[in-house]
Amino acid sequence: MPDQKRAPMPELPEVETTKNGLTPHIVNKPLLAMHRHRANLRWTIEPVDLEILSNQILRSIDRRSKYLLMRFDQGTLMFHLGMSGSLRVCQQDEALKKHDHIELEFNDCVIRYNDPRRFGFCLWYEHDDTQHPLLNTLGPEPLTKFFNKQYLSKALLKRSAPIKNVIMDSKVVVGVGNIYATESLYLCGIHPATPANQISDEQIQQLLKTIKQILKKAIKQGGTTLKDFINADGKPGYFQQTLNVYGKKGKPCQKCNDIIKSIQLGGRASSFCPSCQAL
Repeated sequence: MPDQKRAPMPELPEVETTKNGLTPHIVNKPLLAMHRHRANLRWTIEPVDLEILSNQILRSIDRRSKYLLMRFDQGTLMFHLGMSGSLRVCQQDEALKKHDHIELEFNDCVIRYNDPRRFGFCLWYEHDDTQHPLLNTLGPEPLTKFFNKQYLSKALLKRSAPIKNVIMDSKVVVGVGNIYATESLYLCGIHPATPANQISDEQIQQLLKTIKQILKKAIKQGGTTLKDFINADGKPGYFQQTLNVYGKKGKPCQKCNDIIKSIQLGGRASSFCPSCQAL
C-alpha cells in the first residue's frame, strides 16, 4: 500500500485517458437523456440541468487540468473525478453498479459516472467555460509549449516554498499531482523540499523535460491504478508498475539501494531517496 495518508486521486493522465476512451463512443452524437441516480455528490445536480441537456449534440470532449469538459452547443457539462470517480462506457441493458450516480444516455451506449467516495462532481455551465471560476485562474497545461523554461524560471524566481509544492500548485502549472511530482523529482535527483528559488537553470530544464516525459508515458499506459481508478473501458491503468519511489517508503532505491524515506510537505507525504535526492 502507498505510504500516503491521503488517498491518491485521478490526476492529469487518468483524466486524459478517460477523455480518449470516451471520445470515439459519444462525440457528435445526441445525448438522449441524463439520469441522476443520486444527487448528493460534492454539489447537487439540479433537475433543470437534466432537462436542458436532453437531445443536445455532444460536440467535443476536452480536458483542462483535472476537469473533463463535455461541450454542447448550449454549454458545457463539467466533470471532476474527485478521489475515486470514474466514467465508463456501458451497454444500455447493463445493470447499474453500486455508486453509479449519473448516467448519460446516447443512441448505442450509456456513460456512467461511478464515485464511491462522492468527492467528485458534475456541473452544467451555460457560458464560456474558460471563464468558469474553477478554470479561469489555472496555470498552463504541462504538455503545451507554454510550459517552458522561460515561464518556469520566472515562476520559481521569488518562491521559497518547497519545489514539490510549487510544481503541484495549479496556478503555476496544472495536472502535476502528487504521484507525478514525486516521480519527476526523483528522476531529476532533486529533493522535494528544496526551495523553489534555489533550483538551478540546468535543473529547471531537466525538470521540465522529465515532467513532460513522465506524463506522456503515464497517458500511454492508461494512467496509474492505486485503488479506485479505472479508465473508460473499465480496465485499470498500468503506470503503477513503473513507479520508482511513490508509495515505496522503507524499500530500497533501485538506483543506489539506499532506503526510501518520506516527509510531509503541504499535508502530503513525499517519498524520496536520501542519497539520490540529497538536500
